[in-house]
Amino acid sequence: MKVIRETHDAPADVARELALAGGLNLFGEPIYRAVWGWSRLDWIGGKWEDRDAAGNLVREVVELRREPKYAPHDRWHIERWMPAESYGSPAEWRAQTLEIANGRSVLALGPYPSRGDYEHCFTLEGPRGEFVQLTPAVARHIARAIETSRTAPRAKKREALEDRSRREEREYDAWAEAVLQ
Repeated sequence: MKVIRETHDAPADVARELALAGGLNLFGEPIYRAVWGWSRLDWIGGKWEDRDAAGNLVREVVELRREPKYAPHDRWHIERWMPAESYGSPAEWRAQTLEIANGRSVLALGPYPSRGDYEHCFTLEGPRGEFVQLTPAVARHIARAIETSRTAPRAKKREALEDRSRREEREYDAWAEAVLQ
């Protein structure tokens, strides 16, 4: 069975905007980058069941595989680079991610990210989950918003989360009341 994935690279002008907004890491790579959901693969370790086209179990295997990291797969995702130290030491990584499956040990999150790794910050989609095209202006806005939120005081962040939670609760109550009447 051959798996076909829709892959895309971020447009050069979008990549440039993200690099300008966040700067570069110690390897000269941008702090922020945009990746297509199907294009971003990451290590996942564990017990896998391979099946044929009819759904019959062909084999079970314990191994590391590169699998799509983000869902929805058909959206742009903004990532921020994190240094290796943010994952702890290699020994801590191993202790925290080692799993035993069928008597075999496997690192559930793959090898230690010695060069750091990119982590999810934002999924680009509309308010109802619809596709939104990634443009340089959108990329610039998202990166600036992320950077601004990183420098906001913790109390202000908590207050904003509480405000949003109260607003969502009021909206749900209004919706539920309308449905019930």
